[in-house]
This record gives sequence, C-alpha cells and structure tokens, in this order.
Amino acid sequence: MGPFLTGHAAHRDALAAVALAARQIEQQSLNRPAPFHPTLGWVYLTDALASQAGDVLGDLRRRWPGVHWVGCAALGVMGASTEYLNAPALVLMLSDLPRTDFSVFNGLTPLDPACAHSAQVHADPTSPDADDLIVEMAARTDSGYLFGGLISSRERKVHLANGVFEGGMSGLGLAPHVDMVSRVTQGCQPLRRVHRITEVDRNLITRLDGQPALPLLLDVLGVAPDEPRQAMTALHHTMVGLTPPQGPALSRGGQFGVETLVRSVIGVDPRTQGFAITDGAEQDHQLAFCRRDADAARRDLVRICTEIRDELSDDEGRQRQIAGAIYVSCRDRGGPHFGGPNAEVQIVQHALGNVPLVGFLASGEIARSHVYSYTGVLTVFATT
Repeated sequence: MGPFLTGHAAHRDALAAVALAARQIEQQSLNRPAPFHPTLGWVYLTDALASQAGDVLGDLRRRWPGVHWVGCAALGVMGASTEYLNAPALVLMLSDLPRTDFSVFNGLTPLDPACAHSAQVHADPTSPDADDLIVEMAARTDSGYLFGGLISSRERKVHLANGVFEGGMSGLGLAPHVDMVSRVTQGCQPLRRVHRITEVDRNLITRLDGQPALPLLLDVLGVAPDEPRQAMTALHHTMVGLTPPQGPALSRGGQFGVETLVRSVIGVDPRTQGFAITDGAEQDHQLAFCRRDADAARRDLVRICTEIRDELSDDEGRQRQIAGAIYVSCRDRGGPHFGGPNAEVQIVQHALGNVPLVGFLASGEIARSHVYSYTGVLTVFATT
C-alpha cells in the first residue's frame, strides 16, 4: 500500500465538483512510480450538495469501477490543506488498501467479523438510538475502538457506504494488521480545580463535593449569588468536562485527558441550587468547569500530531510513512476558531508533514465508544 490520492473542489453542480477533484487524483496517479489500483475511497460533501449524493456515488462508481466508498454530508469538509465552509464542495481520497483488510457495512450489510478489529463510523445524530448504536458497534469490534463522527448536515443527513443512507450508521471495518494510529484532541481550557459530583438527577447537577453546585458555577461566571438568573447571559461560553471516577481528569499540561467528555451548561435551577448540562452525568464522576480556548486547542492539536509521528517511529528512529489521514473536527471549530480560513487543517498538515488528508466537521466526534464535543479525532494510516 502506497500514499493515498486526494482531490477537492467547490462547485454548485456536484458532478462538476467530482470531475475537478478526479482530475487532481488522476494527475497524482501519473506521478506514482507504480500503477495505482484503488480499492477504497472516502467522499465528504457539504450539505449544499447532500441532495446530489446519489448522483455523486454513481459517478464515482463509473470513474473507478470496483472501488468501495464511504463518507457523509457535513457543514464543512476538509481536503489536503483546504477547508470548505458554507460552500457547495466535496473532497475525495482513494487508497489501495488490500481488499481483505477492510469491509463496508451499512443498514443492509452487517460488519464482517473478519474485518472487525476497529471501525470508522458515520452516524445520524437524529436517530433515537444513535448513542446505543455506537456503544454496540464498539462492542462488536475486537479492540473496542471506533473513530468517526455524527453527521452535521443541516438538510438531509446522508451517509454513504456503497449506497446512500439516512438514519442509523454506516462505515468501514478494518482488519487487525491495518497499520493505523488515532488520537483525540481536546479544545477547552479547564478552569480552577476539579470537583466530584455528589448529587445528580440525570442532567441536573445539584451538589459538587457535598456542596450546592449552583454557587460554584456562579463564582466561575462572576455572578452574584443572589442574582442567579443573570448567569443565563454568561452560560454560552461555559462548559463542564466530565471524567470517570478513577480516570485522570487533567494531563500533565493541565489539559483534559482522552477520557474527559465536554458538555455545555444549558440552564440553572435556583430551587435545587443546581445547573443543567446537555447530557446525563453520573454520581462520583469528576467535573471541571471549562471554556473553549483557541490557544489551548492549537497546542493540543500539535501535541497529538507529535504523538502520532512518535508512534510511527521505531526504537532506531526509522519512521513509517503516513499513507493518508482522516480528520473529524467539531462543527464549532474549523479555521475561524483557529484564527483564519483553513487554519485548523493547516496546523495538522504542518505538524504531520503535508500528508494526503480528508475530513469533515461533525455534530459530535466519535472515538472508542464515546461521543465527544469541541474535539478533533485524527486517524492516520501508515504505508506498508
């Protein structure tokens, strides 16, 4: 398996975008020392083209017969060093991964046990059982490791897996010997100390460290205790990081670890002296208040890229080359959050070394059996 090939283009006509991206891939294939026989492809398209997903898949099949395709629609997509936000665009990546090393699954075709060491998934967040499906799929893999994201398209939430689907999930199962490395990057800055949840009713947290929870939140927000409703205007940028009881809540650098799930604070309840978050919490879990922070997100993104490159090196310093990368980032991140157009994906490319890359902005980022928020999940495949 050699380096993957990528193409990307913006055009209101999806088939015209496919033609432009395909031309880039064909040019790259001419520069390869050996013939390129693709077996697997990824396609991500912005939601402006979601209604044309069936036409796109049909055209891709005509251009590359026998290639298996996976992907989805999203608010934004990434190809090479370019991000497309609020524009009709699509990105493609083709690989020559051996056909025995992967299998595509969808609502009609189950995951093949022979290729179930790990899996990439694209899931419809409007499905009522989406969280359960993710946990179940992780349990069906040998490693328990999933990577991927929740579809963020505003219109049709389509996902592609040798067909076009809505609802549920689809994706790609991978065999044990596929050489890949995946990491989660957090995007929030913890504030002050870590607390322990001592009383909670689903998503309403009422006591932290045995004390009423609301005064602790108001102190973080800088709101007077006798004016709790003033907190509503300050809640937009305040979140909580939840970590299991025995897990490390913070890393050495003071950032959240991979076990921490960030959730937004959505309301206060003066009656119970509590506050509500967007998802359920559990007693005895650790909680740290946090805020989105571009500098912290940038540092952590560089950190995981460095970890990936280190893992691809052997004890003698020999480096396995990256064949291709898939990056799934939160819909609230992207270049603008990092300082300008294309900024986020360019940080990744600079840190990894300008590798073939595609990705999308998600409504929730999936790693292992968890759905994260305000994070990025970067997965790379190494050449063989």
